[in-house]
Amino acid sequence: MEILSQMWSFLGLLTVLQNILPSQILSLLHSFYESLQDLFSPYSYFDIPEFNGYCGVHINDLYRHVNLYLNSLNPSAATNCRRFTLSRSKSSNRISFTVAPNHTVQDNFLGHSLSWTHHVETVQDSLDEKRSFTLKLPKRHCHKLLNPYLSHVSSSAEEFERVSRERRLFTNNGHGSFESGWVSVPFRHPSTFGTLALEAQLKRQITEDLMAFASGRDFYHRVGRAWKRGYLLHGPPGSGKSSLIAAMANYLCYDVYDLELTKVTDNSELRALLIQTTNRSIIVIEDIDCSVDLTAERVRKTSNRRRRSHAASAKRGDNYYCNNNNYHKGSLEENNGGRVTLSGLLNFTDGLWSCCGEERIIVFTTNHRDNVDEALVRCGRMDVHINLATCGMHAFKVLVNNYLKLEWHELFDVVDSYIKAGGALTPAQIGEILLRNRGDADVAMKEVVSAMQMQVKNQNHSRKEYDEMTMMMSRSPESILLGGGSPENWESSSPGKAVWRKRKENGEKKANFLVRLRSLTKSESGRRGV
Repeated sequence: MEILSQMWSFLGLLTVLQNILPSQILSLLHSFYESLQDLFSPYSYFDIPEFNGYCGVHINDLYRHVNLYLNSLNPSAATNCRRFTLSRSKSSNRISFTVAPNHTVQDNFLGHSLSWTHHVETVQDSLDEKRSFTLKLPKRHCHKLLNPYLSHVSSSAEEFERVSRERRLFTNNGHGSFESGWVSVPFRHPSTFGTLALEAQLKRQITEDLMAFASGRDFYHRVGRAWKRGYLLHGPPGSGKSSLIAAMANYLCYDVYDLELTKVTDNSELRALLIQTTNRSIIVIEDIDCSVDLTAERVRKTSNRRRRSHAASAKRGDNYYCNNNNYHKGSLEENNGGRVTLSGLLNFTDGLWSCCGEERIIVFTTNHRDNVDEALVRCGRMDVHINLATCGMHAFKVLVNNYLKLEWHELFDVVDSYIKAGGALTPAQIGEILLRNRGDADVAMKEVVSAMQMQVKNQNHSRKEYDEMTMMMSRSPESILLGGGSPENWESSSPGKAVWRKRKENGEKKANFLVRLRSLTKSESGRRGV
């Protein structure tokens, strides 16, 4: 009782002194007390306020990182903290928690125990609150722990923000020169590499390349390259190009910018749209060979250059200058004709403007690889070329597991034999059959086998017709004109006739050639009276 009496007397004395002494002396005594406490305390304390500066106008980015970092910690591991605040925002797909006001949570780093305390104070005569975090570190290891630990906090916070935030799908609205040329919706495509119908080796190569790119910031800076990567996806319709793009975005947690070139008026607007894209995003231009006529631009410039040369050699005087002025006018109209040019798209993918952001992936898709200008797909612009064709056996099993939840079926061997015989189908074709018959696995598998069987028959029929036409061509007089070579090397020897350049053709182009060959044979036979 005597001790308690003395304590109450001491507290009463402090209260009297607080009312009597000036505020300056009280502040000095308080500072002296904190200095003594810091001198004998084994810990160092660091305050991180919510706003920078005295006026509190600019948000402290480190405070935001600490808040995100504490959200990323497992609540079950923080058993020493008695109270958390749970929340979920519209832009996030998960429930987050924060340390309740004036509570402390423990953390470990490099074998040392650290703690964060969340301070919330009400401003006098105001409804505003003053928030801050206080970091407590062992004083003996303060210089060794502070900078590495704060770097760890920032990197973990950025990774948590990237994974937890809601991804967006953007498209250009035709007003790229204004403040915002993009409009967006939530990106919730369910495609992942687990559900993607790809061969196992190709899937592994793509994921490894994506991870190497996402974690290669220091490498790209060291070698002096812009932190970007280009992918060219080519294959027939329904081969899974769009699904692969969605799987890439979900795998890396990137936003997707779907660029519609037909809405872009000129190269300046294209650059403005590029500047408005964010880091950690995928910029997609689908059907690059159909969006704008890029290849024909180079042909027109070459033909104009030739016409200028002929005009200069054939004419002199006023006529020459007139033609020359017309040429320059035509060139200016081509270069500034209010549309996207090949050079503008090249600068977009690999020029100086392509390095205005970091961690970007540019994806081109096309159904016909040969129709894309080679300047667009060279290394440095399109670094990875992925050919998405028909389904192999592994991709087929993935589709069956996705749609029918089957890991084995007795018709798998039959399907494998048809795939090896050339009866493979695209993922879209197989997916539609499985979706239509998802209630009965046996019926679905039998219909897939029937479709593959029909594919093999069609290929054999086309091959047989091609062989017959080839034999007819070898017996016809036209074979002499053709020089006895392959139809792909057909070059007319007389002026005024079409010239067939050597190129890789699909089945439809071969069928057109055979029809034309049959008509030529009939007309020649009629002239000879056969």
